[in-house]
Amino acid sequence: MPLYIVHDDITTMKTDAIVNAANTALRMGGGVCGAIFRAAGIEDLGRACAPLSPIKTGEAVITPAFALKASYIIHTAGPVYRDGKSGEAELLAACYHNSLTLAKEHNLTSISFPLIASGIFGYPKDEALAVATATIETFLAKEAMEVYLVLFD
Repeated sequence: MPLYIVHDDITTMKTDAIVNAANTALRMGGGVCGAIFRAAGIEDLGRACAPLSPIKTGEAVITPAFALKASYIIHTAGPVYRDGKSGEAELLAACYHNSLTLAKEHNLTSISFPLIASGIFGYPKDEALAVATATIETFLAKEAMEVYLVLFD
């Protein structure tokens, strides 16, 4: 199944799951994370995330999506960009791979990703896009899933 790159608001996507570019504490943050918490319901999502916290950079966990159109939220913590030579690409690829694997384990057939780590974590957008598309395409070469990469700006 294909990879679609769309300009949209991830909180309005109607896929089985959306991915939250989370912090390792799984608490409401800024950017896409804050938008997802507000749209899902801050208290409900906070309660669902608390027992799963903390996670390591690159790991992924799943919660209900509460007030969102999606059924689930997969939370993954992207790397803070330093210099591009500190393992950032591998950690970013792990975010996508682990999120896709978790979706497959839950028998989900569609998922929407933001461009993880490209906001307040400082990952250059063109490099983040290259890692995202390469990782997703590698997964889709072996697995059937509808994947959206949702660009907001």
